[in-house]
Order: sequence, then C-alpha cells, then structure tokens
Amino acid sequence: MSRSAVICGAGIAGLSLAHELVRHGWEVTLAERAPGPREQGYMMDFFGLGYLAAERMGLLERLGELSYEVDALAYVDERGRTRASVRYSSLARALDGRLLSIMRPDLERALREAVGDAAEFRYGDTVAAFTEHGEGVRVVFADGSVHDADLLVGADGIHSQVRRHLWGAEEQFLRYLGLHTAAYTFTDPAMHAALAGRFIMTDTVGRTLGLYGLRADRVAVFAAHARADPSLPADPRAALLDGYAGLGRVVSRALDLCPPAEEVYYDQVSQVELPCWHRGHVALLGDACQAVSLVAGQGASLAVAGAYVLAGHLSTAPSVSAALQRYQQQWRPVITARQQAGRRGVEWFLPLSDARRRRRRLMLRLMALPGLNRLLAHGLVGRVRTPR
Repeated sequence: MSRSAVICGAGIAGLSLAHELVRHGWEVTLAERAPGPREQGYMMDFFGLGYLAAERMGLLERLGELSYEVDALAYVDERGRTRASVRYSSLARALDGRLLSIMRPDLERALREAVGDAAEFRYGDTVAAFTEHGEGVRVVFADGSVHDADLLVGADGIHSQVRRHLWGAEEQFLRYLGLHTAAYTFTDPAMHAALAGRFIMTDTVGRTLGLYGLRADRVAVFAAHARADPSLPADPRAALLDGYAGLGRVVSRALDLCPPAEEVYYDQVSQVELPCWHRGHVALLGDACQAVSLVAGQGASLAVAGAYVLAGHLSTAPSVSAALQRYQQQWRPVITARQQAGRRGVEWFLPLSDARRRRRRLMLRLMALPGLNRLLAHGLVGRVRTPR
C-alpha cells in the first residue's frame, strides 16, 4: 500500500520533496497559499549540495536551460565606475564548473515541470489545522476539506504556519540579522544592454542595490539595507524609493521603474533556529526550520538537498518517525554550519563603515588568486554525505 504526504508550500523545498516522494511511490498533495506560481524572486548562485542533489534527481539539463551566463560581479560607485569585481568564471573553475546562476522562479518552474501531474496541486489553499491519530495525521485545509495522510510537511517558508501550529509564535525562533531585503523586475532595453551580462552592486555603506539583466530586456533589482527594526513597512515601494535615493543615475532610473507594491518582494533577513524539526508525523523543511538567510547563501541549494535527504530517509527507514529523526540528525550540522557562516558574513555582505568596505574590495581582489579562490569555494560548498 502506498503512503501519502501533504506538503504545505509549493516553493523550492516543497516541490523538491514532492518530486522525490513521488519517485519513491508516495501519493503527494501540495497546498500553496498563493493563487498560482510566484514570479517574484532574485538571482541565485546554485552550487554545492543542492547541485549534487539536482544531478541525482535528473534536473541539471533543465536547470542549465533556464540559467543565465553571468560574466562578473562588479561593485560600482555613484558614477558607475567599477571599484571592485570578481569574475564568475574563476569561481566556476574553483567549483569544477558545478555552478549555475538561476532565478528563483525559474528553479521552481523546473521543479514544478518535473513533478508534473504526479502530485495534486492545491493553489490558493493552505493547511488550516491538523491532528495526529494513530499512525498518521488528519489535515484540514483552508477550504474545509479533510485529508488523512502518513506525513505532513511544513515547507511554507520562514513565516511557516505549520511551525506556528507545532511550536508557537515565530518571534521565539527568528534570529534577525539586522537587514531588510527587496527584489523586483522591470523592462528597459537600454539598461539591459548596458549591463551586458554583469551583475552590478552599489559599493555603498549601510545599503546596496544590485542590477542584472534577464531575458526579453527585463532587468532585475536586488536591494538590502541595514535596519534595527525587523518590522516591515506598510508600503515597500515607498520604502525603497526613500531608502535608496541618492545612489546615482542608474539606481535612480531603476527606482523610477519600480512596480506597484504588490509586485515587490520585501522581507526581513533572518535565520530560523528551533530545537526540533519534527513531532510525530509532522515535519518542517527548508526555510520553515533551516533558514540560513541570503547572507549565508545556498538557501535554495540547501532546500533542494534537504528535501533529497528527507525523502531518502523516508524511503529506507522502518517508520516515518525514524526517518524524521535520521533526517534531523544528518542535516542539522550542515544547517548550523551555514548559519554560523552567514552571521559572520553580514559585515562583508553589507559594510557598515568605510574601513569594512575597503576590506571587502581587498578580499575581492585576492579572490582572483587561484589558490585562495579554490579555498573559498570549498568553504562555500561544505561537505556532507547524502543518501544514495
């Protein structure tokens, strides 16, 4: 008899787990609060453990088709002059070519295509409540329907409702890193041409805004700034226009083309830390329990790899409970290490003084040296064995 799972959240972690559980013979239902696939997000460097998992999942060819060729990351001043840069080719060589630059919505698209109709998708719905009974869990959806499953997985992000039902208010589990972040896209052929395959970031203190070209003359914006208060603004567009003014002509043009607030991704930069990722037949996955933050990098990579690890244990362990214990035992050390690295990297990611900004410029120059570049790459990837 096949086993069944309900996954709350159809993002990267939830889709990755659905793909693997279906492959292992499970019946899978995905509930996603959003009315459909989300188009908001930013460019990610996809490498490391997630790359390895994606290769084993048979996804690399499609991810390669959807990825972008990025020549260099360049930090520029208000007049557009490059103050420091690093070529992606040097990092790719240090990673033996196992590096992709891909937009978050495109990674989700590839996963969604791979899952296809093998799972049930419930967009515009979510898990409203659940109770455990015997060897399973009874899930009540927001539309009132009820589903009995062997497993419920909360893959519903940093503000997880499944986690709240399990362990309480999110404030006790979020470690705020002192930053807010935002992302949006617009269409501008002239700016797209000027970027010419580069990812540019403003070489500024306390705030930074990045630009990079997408397909069809679209340009993506990524922004981050220091803020003591973790609470989010009522109008993210207005906050961007006010907070990033005065960073030069190119940034001014990007702000002029900022879409309405509902089309802007905006959130605090935080990590999630909690003592246990599972209870009974309910588990958490991805940012719901393992958020490392954009500062740490590899959030998407770790979401894919974590789902692969969880599915592997669910396919081999004698029970769901045993699988969840093995999953946490194997995966927690990986997440803890990346979270620690992320906290150490905040000042490098967003310097809060001229002295720290100068140190970052120096570090980027040193990264061009082959030995240091490979050492950095190994530090970024980390090491862990994944189930076969």
